Amino acid sequence: RNPRRDHRPISHLPVANTQIDALPSPATPSDSHTSSMPESSFTCALLSGASAGFVVDVALFPIDTLKTRLQSSQGFFKAGGFRGIYSGLSAAALGSAPGAALFFSTYETMKKPARELTNSAVLSQQLAAGIGECCACLVRVPTEVVKQNMQAGNYGSLTEAANSLMKAEGLGGFYRGFFTTIMREIPFSLIQF
Repeated sequence: RNPRRDHRPISHLPVANTQIDALPSPATPSDSHTSSMPESSFTCALLSGASAGFVVDVALFPIDTLKTRLQSSQGFFKAGGFRGIYSGLSAAALGSAPGAALFFSTYETMKKPARELTNSAVLSQQLAAGIGECCACLVRVPTEVVKQNMQAGNYGSLTEAANSLMKAEGLGGFYRGFFTTIMREIPFSLIQF
């Protein structure tokens, strides 16, 4: 028999002409490290999302800066050209971990209620991802607004950008483009998840 197509329990599959006689028993609910499984799953999603978001955003930041400058109304070279391609990194780094953590923790938390609501594995993951994106955008959009202003050379520091935006436009200025971002992110999440 081909072990890859064999649907018997693994303890009965031949391995190097022997049988696996005993596998370690699965953890029981009384084990102290598994008694808080939902909490540890949430924490894992929170920390994994934060780490992944931070690493990706920092690693790809120079490419994002060049894209932003190419799209700038000032023109590429007036917006900074190839100089200072790490301008705005502080804003991106500050917002990437919380934004990604918020997405993944919301996604993981919403999968079960979404499954109960939709009775579909696919739809429940898509719904959970859409809700996760909406929550993540609460952090992601203000971060992007500050970051892009810094990348375009409008401000020299994170505090200068944040203070100027708050004075000029109030809290709403940080959420400029929020619904447009949601309209872009939700379809992407529906396809991705």
